[in-house]
This record gives sequence, structure tokens and C-alpha cells, in this order.
Amino acid sequence: MSGLLALLDDVAAIAKVAAASLDDVAAQAVKAGSKAAGAVIDDAAVTPKYVQGFDAKRELPIIWRIARGSLLNKLLILLPLGLALSAFAPWLIPPLLMLGGAYLCFEGAEKIAHWLFHHEDSHTDSYESGDPAHLEEEKVKGAIKTDFILSAEIMTIALAAIPESSFWMEAATLALVAIGITVAVYGSVALIVKADDVGLAMAGGRFAAFRALGRGIVSAMPKVMKTLTIVGTGAMLWVGGSIIIHSLKDLGWKTPYSLIHDLAVKVAALVPEGAQGAVEWGATAFADGVFGLALGLLLIPVVSKVITPIWSAVFKRT
Repeated sequence: MSGLLALLDDVAAIAKVAAASLDDVAAQAVKAGSKAAGAVIDDAAVTPKYVQGFDAKRELPIIWRIARGSLLNKLLILLPLGLALSAFAPWLIPPLLMLGGAYLCFEGAEKIAHWLFHHEDSHTDSYESGDPAHLEEEKVKGAIKTDFILSAEIMTIALAAIPESSFWMEAATLALVAIGITVAVYGSVALIVKADDVGLAMAGGRFAAFRALGRGIVSAMPKVMKTLTIVGTGAMLWVGGSIIIHSLKDLGWKTPYSLIHDLAVKVAALVPEGAQGAVEWGATAFADGVFGLALGLLLIPVVSKVITPIWSAVFKRT
């Protein structure tokens, strides 16, 4: 009997350790995932365009196919690659972070330049002609390719945010980040895409309150999408600029970080003490975003005149 009690005590102790480990994994996953806010918001803002023009019955299946491809990218390619970098080449993580941060800055600045100069899209898809199944296949492939870039940035940011721990702890945390972010992004996209249909259904209901709410949802969705795009662009510039500045600090060049930190402290000193923390954070984020915008604007001609032609030439030969 005493042996059985001792065994139960051991099992309880192991269960407590496992529960604590799961709590640690969840806490680290939340912290790491929050660092990738800019890429996550942009992913949610970009994806709905891939279902535009298709029959309403195909919207959710298309989103599911993109979400599945995104999850496979994260779990089967990016997670093992991230763990390998962490184990064998951790010195590569800061440069990769800077590369991803520069990409976010470029994307954000390009969107702002597009808005300012009113460039019309030179390419429009025709959904009324051609094979709908083929068009859907092309759209899904394009969405998964775009998602791969954003997912790589998300996983790299998350990996850098995880405290040094065991291999399995890092693997579990990254897997939880991958699953959680994919569910959050594509669950949100599904809700956004189907909100119009829900609103239309409510607008045709029997009760006046439901009809008014349905009409409100339908009229609000264009504004919601525009707001989401603006917030996503701002988040990209803020996160991208912050990544570059903190990576430069880690590599030994602390001047940009120190200038922004000192400026934020001075701005925070102008408000009452209770609000200083929030104001300092806001000032830092704003300065990081301005830095990201400036860097992104500098990168636009480099990407358009150098990187894109080289990329196109390489892939045309393959």
C-alpha cells in the first residue's frame, strides 16, 4: 500500500511538472506571438483579397486551403529550419530578423506610396472568363506563397523572443505559436469575408432590430477593411523599424536605439506620472514607425530597380 501511495505521489509530482511546463510553453507562445503583431495583422488584412470575385460558396473552402497550406509551411518547413538555426547557427538569427524587418518596412512604405500617388493596379483578374477551378488553384498557390514570406517573418520573430531553453520547449512553443497564429489569422479572415453574408441575411429578417443591425454590418464592412489595412500598414512599419533598431543594438550599434529611447523618455516626462509608461511606449512605437517608413521608402527603388529584375531573371531561367 505504501508503495502504491509513493507511486501516486510520483505521478502527481510529474503531472505538476508537466502542467508547469505547459504553462511555460503557453506563456512563452503568447509573448513570442505578440512580438509578431505587425506581420500577423498584415496577413489578416491581405488574405481577404484572394477570395474576391469567387462564388460565395467557394469562399470558406478557399480560406481553408490557404490556412492549411500556411500551417504546413510553418510546421513542416519553418519550424524545423528555425530550430536548426537556433541550435547550429544562432548568429544568423539577428541578420535574418533584420532582413525580415526590412521587408516589413518596404511593404508598409510601398502601400503608403501607392496611396499617396494613386497608382492604379496594372493587373486585374477576370473571374468571368476561363476555368473557375484553375483560377481558384492559381489564387490559392499565390496566397500560400505570400503567406510563406509572412510566416517566415512571424516564426523568426517568435524564435528570437523565446528565452533560452531546451530543444523541446522551443519546439513546443514554436508549434503553439504556429497553430495559434494560423487559427487567429484565418479565423478572423473567415469572419471578415462572411460578415457581408451574415449582414444580408439579418437585413432580410423578421425583426426590425435585426434588420437594422444587418444593414449596419453590411455598410460598416468596407470601413472595417480600410481600417484593418491602415492598422496593418502602421503595425508593419512599427514592428519592422523596431526589429531593425533592436537588432542593430544587439550587433553593437546602439545610437538609433539610444536616441529613440531618450526622446521617448523626454516626451513621457511632459505628462502626469500615471500616464508616463503608456506615453513612453507610444512615443517609442511612433519613432520606430517613422524610422521604418524612412527605411522602406529608401528600399522601394532598390527593390524595384535591382532586386525584382534579378529575381525575375533567375526564376525565368529555372
